[in-house]
Order: sequence, then structure tokens, then C-alpha cells
Amino acid sequence: MFEINKPRYITRGIDAEIPFDVQLFMWQCVDAMPEPKDYLQVFRLTEQNGLQIIHHTTEQPEYEMTYILTTMTKAVTAKVYIIDDGDHCTMLLAEEY
Repeated sequence: MFEINKPRYITRGIDAEIPFDVQLFMWQCVDAMPEPKDYLQVFRLTEQNGLQIIHHTTEQPEYEMTYILTTMTKAVTAKVYIIDDGDHCTMLLAEEY
């Protein structure tokens, strides 16, 4: 799952709403997590005191990590999925699922 050489895509919603540096950070979070990896990665993005909070979870195997980013240009609030369907990986907003 989530091999580095597998094609990666983003949806129009991600492109429009999620800053590029946050997109890259979420891809890096998936790359850095231990194996095995769930096909569905869930990210909850919130803003707190001007900081970007990113809560990353999976169900199988259970995984949870929270990141606090201070160098972001604009903090956003959203729920983002990254899905590996076997052929490619796609980052999308939860409402686009």
C-alpha cells in the first residue's frame, strides 16, 4: 500500500481548498508511517490559535497521530481522505467521497 512510485492524484476540491504545503505534508505523513498501512487514511484538519492541527488516523491497523504546524500560510478546517485503490492513490475531501 502507498508505494512511493505509485501514481498520486488530488481532486478539484483538494486543489481548491487545501494549501499545497498541507497537501505535501499529508502525503509525507502516509509515507513515514509504519507498515502495514490501511488503504484508507483519514486526516482531520482544524485551526487552533492560528495553528494548523492535523489529526491522522486509520482503522486497520489502528493508528493515530496529531501534528501541529506553525509555518502554514493559512490554516483550514476539513476532513481529507487518502485512498489507495491498488493502481493509484487519491487525496480527496470527505464530501467528495
